[in-house]
Amino acid sequence: MYKDKVVLVTGSSRGVGLEIANHFLKHQATVIGISKGNSKIENPNYHHFSLDIGDPAAIASCFSTQIAKKFKRLDIVINNAAVLTSQFSMIMPIKNAVDMVNVNLLGVFFVSREAAKLMRNKEPGRIINIGSMAVSLEPVGDSIYAATKAGINTLANIMAKEFASYNVTCNTLSISAIETDMLQQHSEVAQVKIKEIIKNLPIPRQAVIDDVLNVVDFFASDRSSYITAQTIYLGGIN
Repeated sequence: MYKDKVVLVTGSSRGVGLEIANHFLKHQATVIGISKGNSKIENPNYHHFSLDIGDPAAIASCFSTQIAKKFKRLDIVINNAAVLTSQFSMIMPIKNAVDMVNVNLLGVFFVSREAAKLMRNKEPGRIINIGSMAVSLEPVGDSIYAATKAGINTLANIMAKEFASYNVTCNTLSISAIETDMLQQHSEVAQVKIKEIIKNLPIPRQAVIDDVLNVVDFFASDRSSYITAQTIYLGGIN
């Protein structure tokens, strides 16, 4: 399905990002992974770069000195990397708040910008952001995290307009609770609240990885060239 495609996945060392990277590899894509940690993937079609998505200079350097020279192109980008500190606003450490803005929002901006430069006027380009149900549900303790995820919805919608003439689409998949390391970072109190939220969804269950991959495939498809500036929420969240 993705033979001859070059796909970049941020946050590919664990969780949803790892699953997405393996999905594209399974379907014969060449996959570039970017994360702060080391890769767990052993596949000749996988190429890993360890860097901090919150460092714009490192992103620009990776694209100009590594990705552009080695691969010459990008077809699909999945902006998945994110950090989460679930904590009440009055006790949130400044560093934690800044880190979330730098990775979750600015990181998406810089990766998307550099990727679009490689995508423009070539094969159809797809930029897909992984968002969160926190944007709609606005849970207590997630002020900065939810704000950064809301920011990437707007970012994608505006970039969709800017990049449309270059044959590049930009869309967002906002996932509901899914069993990952990030979900386990929530406090016990927060996890109880998340379970309550899930119980009240139109489809009252946690997301599974196939729910995520289904929408990723939809946005990534060559048939989705007329789909841009859209956000899909899993589970019936609105």
